[in-house]
Amino acid sequence: MQYFDTHAHIGLIFDDPLDQLLVTQEAKLAGINRLVSICNSLIDFAKVYENLKSASNVYHAVGVAASEVTNPGKNWVKTIEQSLSLPRVVAIGETGLDYHHRFGDKKTQVELFITQLDLAAKHNLPIIIHNRDAGHDVLDILRDRLPPRGGVLHCYSENAQYAKKALNMNLYFSFAGNLTYRNAKNLHETIGVLPLDRIMIESESPFMVPARYRGKRNMPKYLGDTAKSMAELLGLSLEETADHLWRNSNRFFGLPDN
Repeated sequence: MQYFDTHAHIGLIFDDPLDQLLVTQEAKLAGINRLVSICNSLIDFAKVYENLKSASNVYHAVGVAASEVTNPGKNWVKTIEQSLSLPRVVAIGETGLDYHHRFGDKKTQVELFITQLDLAAKHNLPIIIHNRDAGHDVLDILRDRLPPRGGVLHCYSENAQYAKKALNMNLYFSFAGNLTYRNAKNLHETIGVLPLDRIMIESESPFMVPARYRGKRNMPKYLGDTAKSMAELLGLSLEETADHLWRNSNRFFGLPDN
């Protein structure tokens, strides 16, 4: 049995390169044979990519998060495009909208998001989408600009009705450790309306730690707890669930199953 952690902020768990490598090694021992490293800024991407060059089980996404809207970096579009030629870079993101923290202003956030959607279309890559308190605008934009390879609504936090609307597009739904929380009824209901081939799993480490590890910094190696909760909600064995998640994730990122 093997897992694919589709969203881990390795650079936010530890700063030290050796500690970052240790995180990926511990993940592999826990059955996470592949994971995607996510960075919020292009500076972080460059550092973490260099630190994890030797970690063959780690893939990378490159992009600018909504949190960086006021300072995306000099020549940031060119920097993203140059980074796409690096080995094991498989997606653009994370990017999206975050109205909860009020980063910059909405207009600038939307422009940042749309530019990266267009880059994903141009380079035939999937996109990793952040949405916090911006669900209506996110869907409106995606209806017009979702790239052909589609996208994933990462760390899904909306309800089942929202998911039904999003199913009309080439979108996947990725669930994190908050799926294990008893009060996450909206997520539990959402799992029930989604086709099995549109679901993925992520640690979202160091955030969204599964319930059993609350109070600790989240790690990719804890992903199995989220998978167990998902299996129970789906009414499947853990092995069947892991197999579906593995195949879905590889399909999304354009990777072979073996």
